[in-house]
Amino acid sequence: MTDTLQTIGPESTMAELLGAFPGARRALFAQYHIGGCSSCAFSPEETVAQLCARNEDLPVEEVLQHVRDTHDEDAQILISPQALSTMLASDKPPRLLDIRTREEFDAVRLEGAELFTQDLVQDAFANWDNTAPVVIYDHTGTRCLDAAAYFIGHGFDAVSALEGGIDAYSQQVDSSLSRYRVEMDE
Repeated sequence: MTDTLQTIGPESTMAELLGAFPGARRALFAQYHIGGCSSCAFSPEETVAQLCARNEDLPVEEVLQHVRDTHDEDAQILISPQALSTMLASDKPPRLLDIRTREEFDAVRLEGAELFTQDLVQDAFANWDNTAPVVIYDHTGTRCLDAAAYFIGHGFDAVSALEGGIDAYSQQVDSSLSRYRVEMDE
């Protein structure tokens, strides 16, 4: 992955950028209001240089550096499947939030996980201990960082995102969990 991170540059496509830096969409939107809605969207084939040129001629290297810096911050939020396994076996396991669809959740999930719903979020913000550990996961680890950042932004200080999602967990820790593909995967 480190080689991929180093090869991302002005001529990299947005698909390549997002593949190397999963939190790039959130970082671009927060800093430059790019990629969060239809009026500021980008296509996967568009290069970083093209994106910067059509957004007020943003300095490409500044934008790439911002994405890299944010990626370093995101890395502190991630938890490996092995570290999660250790936490789950402890006396005080983390609360698990599954942000996949109901169908995915019903098909396969980590033991003790709760499906992320609007009601659950409201309950969390009103009643949960915001210092207790929470681990958020999805299918492949592409969206859970956004959800973790959301919780952190609302005062939760022990939130992690499962690196690689439940797919990585099933490969690296618990092979009894069924693996699957989603037609329009995250």
